[in-house]
Amino acid sequence: MAEITNQNNKDFIINSILLNDSENYTKDILDKLSFIKRDKVTFPVITVSQNSCSIITGTQNLTQIIKDYLVERDIKAHVIEVGSLGICSVETLISVQLPGKTKLLYKDVSEENVIAILDGNFNNYIAEENVFCQFRNTMHEPYENLPYLDEISFFSNQQRIILKNCGIIDPGSIDEYIAFGGYKTFVKAIRHYTHEDVCNIVDESNLRGRGGEGYFTGKKWKIALNTPAEQKYLICNAGESDPGAFMERLLIESDPHKVVEGIAISAYAIGAKKALIYIEWEYDLAIKRLSNAIQQAKEYGLIGHDILKSGYSLDIIIKKGAGAYVCGEETALIASIEGKRGRPHSKPPYPATKGLFGQPTIVNNVETLVNIPIIIEKGANWFNSIGTANSKGTKVFSVSGKVEFVGMVEVVMGTKIRDIIYRIAGGIPKNKRFKAVHIGGPSGGTLGEEHIDTLVDYDSVILTGASLGSAGMVVLDEDNCIIDTVKYFMNFLQKESCGICIPCREGTRRMYEILENISKRPKDDFGHTTLQRFKGVMQLENLAEVIKDTSMCGLGKKAANPVLTTLKWFRDEYEEHIFERNCSAGVCQELRTFEINVEACTGCTLCAKKCPTGAIFGTPKNTHFIVQDKCIGCGICYETCKFSAIISK
Repeated sequence: MAEITNQNNKDFIINSILLNDSENYTKDILDKLSFIKRDKVTFPVITVSQNSCSIITGTQNLTQIIKDYLVERDIKAHVIEVGSLGICSVETLISVQLPGKTKLLYKDVSEENVIAILDGNFNNYIAEENVFCQFRNTMHEPYENLPYLDEISFFSNQQRIILKNCGIIDPGSIDEYIAFGGYKTFVKAIRHYTHEDVCNIVDESNLRGRGGEGYFTGKKWKIALNTPAEQKYLICNAGESDPGAFMERLLIESDPHKVVEGIAISAYAIGAKKALIYIEWEYDLAIKRLSNAIQQAKEYGLIGHDILKSGYSLDIIIKKGAGAYVCGEETALIASIEGKRGRPHSKPPYPATKGLFGQPTIVNNVETLVNIPIIIEKGANWFNSIGTANSKGTKVFSVSGKVEFVGMVEVVMGTKIRDIIYRIAGGIPKNKRFKAVHIGGPSGGTLGEEHIDTLVDYDSVILTGASLGSAGMVVLDEDNCIIDTVKYFMNFLQKESCGICIPCREGTRRMYEILENISKRPKDDFGHTTLQRFKGVMQLENLAEVIKDTSMCGLGKKAANPVLTTLKWFRDEYEEHIFERNCSAGVCQELRTFEINVEACTGCTLCAKKCPTGAIFGTPKNTHFIVQDKCIGCGICYETCKFSAIISK
């Protein structure tokens, strides 16, 4: 973007775009905007998706390979790194836009095939195995027999409002963000609205916090605004540490300036002159792009002292967290920023009246804050027109697990879970049967097939016993074991407990032990071992209720949700593990038993050689046998046998 930045200097961007009404744009301004937005290109433009998902695929050096390719062939072109379109399963994505032609998007691009893809594209040949779609643009000539992006089911069934720039614009260019309408709302707010005006608009929009209980954002803001103090703080909670949740990380990597603008407007609304972004220290790319966005905003006078001569000043700093799950709770997060151990504190007082360093503090997560610019731009009535009666706007989900298309999606509040899984995420691979979906992170809930038509809004999900929480959605199929899934989350929660209150600290550990106990064979069928097993199982539900009722913070109160929801909706699977000592999914290895079909066994000895515990006996070319007391159910013999002589029970 160096060439574009040089041609569109800071003064032009500020005076002609930010401080100018769009109705007064001259032809010269519109032409420059088209150039920045790449509506018109004089040279080929290649975009490369560089985000956490694409890095995992091993294409970190793809940008440099493309640049080297262009130099070697003396092709003049712009190469731009963008964020994520959200469809992680087909990463890495690159687009190629030739002058006069629509932009082509290629999927599953690797360092091995990128040269062939580019060679074909520059020679009027499209690699069918990699081409994904084209972008709709009436100013350009389309390619024949290729779908448009908005015709792909993954995108056509979404309503992308806060994700509209993701994977499209250059996250490293403030010029491009502003050309697409960015920061105009912030400028409008600080020049034409009072603090109260902004709070009122957000309150009237009925926006609810997207990271926890869904408290009404505007009401919380007004408490902080009306609390007298020498200093007030706005904290953006970007410490996304839930297993199965990754949308805020991708959002920051893809559109960091939108996060900065949302923070700036929100800080102005409550009268805060200092804002902090609390983010996991290992989110290298997100931190890099956020830092760059903040620095660019400072250079353009959008952060700092007396912003655009409005009289409002703001400083934004990044605070790196240590990755503790408990710091997702706002009082623990505040303690961490203050340099203390990340432990929750009892409430009241609430942070809105007494938070960071004893001053009024608002803590909102990334998704909540990026809704603010669009609400201020289009108004409370517009936002109220989207969603359900008590849950307005859209909701971003990270969808993972047993689906065709893992990724980040944005849907209108009130969309059915079924539509997200089948119409957007492509359904269950290999025609497997849908079994469950876990919503809301480790302390969320697991819902079965009878709930697949549940609406994704705060009230409908709570009625099932689950909660939206961080909006991570993990889909399970018939090959998944519910007990194993719950055990994973309970192990995570007992390790991440801050330890300050006994119900959470001891209760989560005890629940994990009980789950561990019922997912493996007892050492004997008599005496103390069996008695312990059944006593633990009988206590499980009561223990979960005690933890829910007596834990100090919100995270502790929700820690029992995975157990409570699965006991409610998947009790038969608990009974199968407890009474039949069987895992029908074949996941709990210590409940699996293996036998050798004497008629099929050839005595090849391969299974005996591979068995880690020496549980298989026999002589070459004669039938082998498994000693059940030594077998640990690992299944290595089952996977090794070439004659299908080993039977799993």
